[in-house]
Amino acid sequence: MHMESVVVEDWGLVPFADAWTRQTAIHKHLVQQKLDYRDRRGDMPPQPHRLVLLEHTPVYTLGKSGKPEHLLLSEDGCRSLGIDYLPINRGGDITFHGPGQLVAYPILDLDCFFTDVHRYVRSLEEVIIRTLGDFGLNGQRDNHYTGVWLQAPPPYPLRKVCAIGVHLSRWVTLHGLALNVHTDLDFFNHIVPCGIRDDDKTVTSMAIAAQTDVPMDAVKTSFLAYFADVFGCHLLTPALTDNA
Repeated sequence: MHMESVVVEDWGLVPFADAWTRQTAIHKHLVQQKLDYRDRRGDMPPQPHRLVLLEHTPVYTLGKSGKPEHLLLSEDGCRSLGIDYLPINRGGDITFHGPGQLVAYPILDLDCFFTDVHRYVRSLEEVIIRTLGDFGLNGQRDNHYTGVWLQAPPPYPLRKVCAIGVHLSRWVTLHGLALNVHTDLDFFNHIVPCGIRDDDKTVTSMAIAAQTDVPMDAVKTSFLAYFADVFGCHLLTPALTDNA
């Protein structure tokens, strides 16, 4: 049975604007390749799917359906704290990205996998739930919100450990997910995370939920294994340490 190949790249610690420019260029290339071959689909070469892993320098990003008032600081206030602020084209509301958070940007042509946005988001959640399980953590879904949730630690209410926000153009995916591994959660105090004001729907991290240190490299290893399994793809990892 044919399996799609996905090239994995680890970009290290990157400002959001720089990563956005780079992933957008990759995304446009995939979309353009589809357009170039749409009238002779049988001759279309394999799509160069990518899976980008990285951490961002501190930034608040506001999705296209988000409310600017969910940023509780002024833009000057953000700058004074060394935090960038960017409205972007993914779905969802406002969130934070920063060091200690595993960010994953799958740039996939879903025509080669499945053309179902709901299934795509559920699949990303499934990858995270399985990853958390490797660290003794019981990741859960919420019927009303996207993302993955944890009791942090039990018996406290569920708190979000992974945010998901995606954008698709001609079934090519952009943006992705952010998993709090050992993120400084104080940054979330200046926003209404994902637009959710419920006191029992705040954020947490793997380290807080596990009550121990969680190595980022170990999380990446588990994440990649489960991504390949859930999406039924073959991962090519020659660029894991390529930050060029």
